Amino acid sequence: MKKIMTKQVFERMQRVANDEGIIDALALDQRGSLVKMMKQAAADNGKPFSMQMVYDFKKLVSKVLSPKSSAILLDEQMGFEGIKAKAPETGLIMSYEKTGYDADTPGRLPSLIDNQSAQIMVEQGADALKVLIYLNTKDKAEVNQIKKAFTQRYGTEALAAQVPTFFEIVTYDDDYASDSIEFAREKPRMVIDAMKEYTKDEYHVSVLKMEMPFNPKYVKEWNDGGEYAYTEEEVKGYLKELSDAATRPFIFLSAGVPTPVFQRELRLAGSAGVKFSGVLSGRATWRDGINVYAKDGEAGLIDWLQHKGTQNVLDLKEILAANATPWFDIYGGMDNIEVVDAPEIK
Repeated sequence: MKKIMTKQVFERMQRVANDEGIIDALALDQRGSLVKMMKQAAADNGKPFSMQMVYDFKKLVSKVLSPKSSAILLDEQMGFEGIKAKAPETGLIMSYEKTGYDADTPGRLPSLIDNQSAQIMVEQGADALKVLIYLNTKDKAEVNQIKKAFTQRYGTEALAAQVPTFFEIVTYDDDYASDSIEFAREKPRMVIDAMKEYTKDEYHVSVLKMEMPFNPKYVKEWNDGGEYAYTEEEVKGYLKELSDAATRPFIFLSAGVPTPVFQRELRLAGSAGVKFSGVLSGRATWRDGINVYAKDGEAGLIDWLQHKGTQNVLDLKEILAANATPWFDIYGGMDNIEVVDAPEIK
């Protein structure tokens, strides 16, 4: 059966992917976490912190690295300078969710930015939208029902605006620290179950942005004889199960792991036959530049971006070329996509 896709959504999907249909995108929509990292870097280097540092950091990273990426993910709140600085040929994905969550309300419930809408972001130049939810698949049914309804509202709003939706899922369990071995043991099933649910047609998600279904810290062959939760062979099985559950394109997020670790994860996914369509790589690409910027200012950061930052992007491109699958192949290839005109909404 052919995949029906409107002309607007199809063309925008093509704009956020490279010529081979791979999404080699740069994630730069971090807000609260980036402020925290920048404050720490400023303090470590004996410099005063200001929000202008965050705005300028996003602008410089976007200016130097966006020309080498198929798309860049930015937020209008702190990344407005980065949006203006991005390369014209690079696709723009815009964040629609508020940063963080209300810690006083159980369930880490998501919410959208108050002064944004799918239509407004399209008018601001967005080729795609992105929303993140925190998900505990074992949480109370009423909590997860709120998240399902939230996702459907997001998907149907974007459908009306004829803009692709990126949907990021970050799993958690409040009973365990995110870096604990206890949560590491839960994570594979949580991530796979999240895929099984949110790959359903009813959510109108264009691209799922998924975690690796394991914690690399607890892979037996990767941790120099420390305690482990799984072997590399077991991890390959989790990766394949995740891939087999997908009914639409999905990409991997870097989740803040060091660059070499993320690269190793992607190669492992490729060796397991995982049909992922690219990445949205954030901190793994640019995190080390924060301290360089705090220490050496704009000139230091530009130099770092032109050398190490650029090399990080190029290394990812090489890995994706060898291991990733074009986004349209999940639908049986370009010939199996029927592009239709969408009704005009006035």
